[in-house]
Amino acid sequence: MCGRFALTEPAARLKEFLDVVDVEEFPARYNIAPTQPILVVIAGERQEPGSNLPDRKALLVRWGFTPSWVKDPREFPLLINARAETAIGKASFRAAMRHRRILVPASGFYEWHRPPKGSKEKSQAYWIRPRNGRIVAFAGLMETWSSADGSEVDTGAILTTAANAAIGRIHDRMPVVIEPRDFARWLDCKTQEPRAVEDLLRPIDDDFFEAVPVSDRVNKVANVDPEIQAPVAPALAEAAAPSTGERARERRRKTGTGNDEGGPDDGGQLSLL
Repeated sequence: MCGRFALTEPAARLKEFLDVVDVEEFPARYNIAPTQPILVVIAGERQEPGSNLPDRKALLVRWGFTPSWVKDPREFPLLINARAETAIGKASFRAAMRHRRILVPASGFYEWHRPPKGSKEKSQAYWIRPRNGRIVAFAGLMETWSSADGSEVDTGAILTTAANAAIGRIHDRMPVVIEPRDFARWLDCKTQEPRAVEDLLRPIDDDFFEAVPVSDRVNKVANVDPEIQAPVAPALAEAAAPSTGERARERRRKTGTGNDEGGPDDGGQLSLL
């Protein structure tokens, strides 16, 4: 699940990382929530031969995917996430997987470890960020919804996959990370069909992220100051090497085999809020 994230990078750094030219300066955002506008990157028109300008475009979309065939969004669930294992075949996401794949840049995301019911343990929020101050790009999908009066709204969702060993101690899902070497292939919806990029929809390496415990101030959308990322305890140590059984379960999660459907968050496709 990915229900909150942050983007605090300056425009110049985002331009270089994403290879786009049209990122405007905007304030650092420390607590991005569903229904708010999010920055995404799409494949643009190819430049003229000999041009050295990027062919990617940055734009803002509403975080909360609405398929084009929906008549009234108020009567449709808020889809902030899409399960990578099933998005190719789902009616809500099938067209976007083929025609409108996007990148969602972030400085990191938030996740909550929720103890079993009846436990006296409190829920703990974590700020999960790339190590060494790197930017991250999540795999996403975009759809433009048109109302009866002709107005249009660009909407988007973040793809999630089974958590790697490190994040799995907090939650069983995590966003799909697209690495820079794969940006072009993921965004290319003209020659790269969904099955051709399915190998990118996997958990990122265990040591990519670090998880920092933070206060429950992040729970409130109104709290948007940098202090919500202040550690309240040391970051989680790197996960120990998994046992043989754990490795087998991890292989099943990564390949999409075994039972990985359902759960309290409805497959990671609905809003946390």
